[in-house]
Amino acid sequence: MHATDSAAAAGQIYRERLYKLVGDQDPLNVLAQTASKLDAIVTSHSAATLRARPFEGKWTPNEIIGHLTDSEWVYGYRYRLIFSQHNPVILGTEQEAWVSAQRHNEREPSELVQLFRALRQFNLDTWKRATAADLARTGQHNERGPESLGEMLRMLAGHDLSHLNQITRYIDAIPAQA
Repeated sequence: MHATDSAAAAGQIYRERLYKLVGDQDPLNVLAQTASKLDAIVTSHSAATLRARPFEGKWTPNEIIGHLTDSEWVYGYRYRLIFSQHNPVILGTEQEAWVSAQRHNEREPSELVQLFRALRQFNLDTWKRATAADLARTGQHNERGPESLGEMLRMLAGHDLSHLNQITRYIDAIPAQA
């Protein structure tokens, strides 16, 4: 189960897009701020607004928060897998199916943020203890090819920034009556 050349190339484009969002920021600082930013979003907007679907076929802001929570769980697992095994296979997820099957949009936004915060704190403590040698450890992503823990750390930070931007854009696109 290895990445094809075209999937690996698409994976590199995806990595570079996320890296660009992080820029010269410390990924650990980005990760440390996300829960508070999500909390600010949830306390500033009604559950109805966060559950509104501004674009047909796209996630709601609440579903994006659910996706971030799922991603935190997945990245925590991947970190531990790579840290504990030699070059393991890392499976991608069908994120659309995960969001739909778990019915994130039916959940309370504040509950999703609480779950995210708990998972993030647990994982952030682990990321902060990683040495340079730890961050050089790799796994084989079945869609993107080889990924080191250091690459995953930067990607996760970029993923946070990408979805925080997406939430803001989507809230701005929701009609005022939501």
